Order: sequence, then C-alpha cells, then structure tokens
Amino acid sequence: MTQAAELERALDLLVKANRILAHEQIVDDFGHVSIRSPVDPGRFFISWAISPGRVTRQDIFEYRLTGEPVSDLGRRPSYSERVIHGAIYEQRPDVGAVCHHHSGALLPFACSDTVLRPVYHLGCVIGHEVPLWDSQDRFGDTSMLVDDMDKGRDLAGALGANALVLMRRHGAVLAGRDVRQVVLMAIYSAENARLQMQAMAMGTPSYLTPGEIDRAAAVILSPAGIDRSWPNRCARAGLSTD
Repeated sequence: MTQAAELERALDLLVKANRILAHEQIVDDFGHVSIRSPVDPGRFFISWAISPGRVTRQDIFEYRLTGEPVSDLGRRPSYSERVIHGAIYEQRPDVGAVCHHHSGALLPFACSDTVLRPVYHLGCVIGHEVPLWDSQDRFGDTSMLVDDMDKGRDLAGALGANALVLMRRHGAVLAGRDVRQVVLMAIYSAENARLQMQAMAMGTPSYLTPGEIDRAAAVILSPAGIDRSWPNRCARAGLSTD
C-alpha cells in the first residue's frame, strides 16, 4: 500500500469512527475522535468543530501536536479541546487514536468518589486503573474546557500510561493504538459503567481480577477481536464494513 493510500484508508476509518460513536450514543452534539498521522507522527487528524454524527471526509483536517492547523480551515472553527489530542500524542508515542466524550454512562463516576472498575469481560478495556483528573487542582475555576496546551498536558499527565482518564464534572478521554480499538474501548467502557451501577444497586459488585483483566484484554483487543467487532459496529451504523 502506498503512503497516500494508507493515509486515505486511515481517514476513512476516522470518518467511520465519528459516525459509529454517534450511533452508539457515546458522543452527541459534542465530543471528538482523532488519529495520529500515519505519515508524520508529529501531526494528527481530526474534524473541524462539527458534531461527530455529521462528519464526512471533507471535514477532516491535519493539525500539529500543539493544536495549530496545518492548512487554512477557512471559516470553519477548530475544536477548542483539540489540544487534548495533541498533548496525549506528544506524551504517548504508543498512542495512535484518542477519543474525548461526555457519555452519560461514565459521568456519574466523574462526579462522585466511586471508582470505575471492570465488572464484565469486555470491561477489561478500561485496564487496572482509571485515574480522575480535576482541572480545579491546578487551574481553579475555568469554563471546564481543556482549551490550551497547559491544560492538555496536565490532563495527558494524569492519563499516564492508562487507557482511560475521567475528567471530574466533565467527561472522559480514551487512548488506544488505533482508531478501531479506541472506538470499541469507548463503547465497552460505557457499557461497563452502566453494568457497574446496576450491580451496585443490587449489592456489592464482583470485579475482574488483575489477571482476568490482562487475559481478557489480550483477546478482546487483539487484531482478531477487533476484526470481529468492527464490521458489526459499522453495519449497525449503516456504514460499509470494508
């Protein structure tokens, strides 16, 4: 595959990622997903500030890790929180895709002291630890938006080597090796949150052990696992499965 073909393939997956996340109600009017450039690891691709369910190929633009657009967007504004993506790519060379959302399933865990933990096998995607970042700790009262690199880097530092970080009173950010993986992680982590709350309403949840988390993730997040799940999510959203 040529470099140009590889890039177009990656951008097609990014468009599908936006549509799938919208269809699965992970994102709504707000939220965004990005990919690291397969051509230049010092850049990333994300749509302009449009709701994810409306994103097409023509809406995708290239950015430097500092959040500066590579080309002129015309009258189309950029996401103010694009710096979340750039800061994570800057600190995590292993990350190829980032998703920020405000799913109602996860928000109770971002607004309380209850720790999000895996309660079923697909919940393994959240890993062993889900840190909670609070903008108040360093920045005091803000608009709640992560709208500059200082905040973005602070959030990326809180994420650390983990797959998911909660943002107190705001939402969540996930980081994965590629966009297909990060989409499925977003879906499964939201479902895990719903199931954990249901289990807590019934009694004391039974959580996955550390060994179960590792072994389940090795299967669910393997290329074979992704190849099985991705076409189904595409089909559910009315997208081609190639």
